[in-house]
Amino acid sequence: MRSRFSAFALGMDAYLVTTWAEETRPPGLDTSDDGIEWRRLLIRDTSAGGPDDATGVVAFTAIARGQEGRIELRERSRFARDASGRWVYVDGFED
Repeated sequence: MRSRFSAFALGMDAYLVTTWAEETRPPGLDTSDDGIEWRRLLIRDTSAGGPDDATGVVAFTAIARGQEGRIELRERSRFARDASGRWVYVDGFED
């Protein structure tokens, strides 16, 4: 989760694509600068996602600054291990 937040904040589209589950990955991704500066990630809760788990959930708040002021994005994201055992982002919904 933290590495994906950092990659999103830095506009590292290729990393985001490679850490996204193949079955839910969008055909394209463009995180180019839209005037929003992502500043902080707060992990609020986790469920599963341990060494012996195949899936996990992370509830987080991402804080940014935009033209209109402070922005908070609250999401609950699902992760799963891919065939190689690496964690990948499956999907998320506003929390």
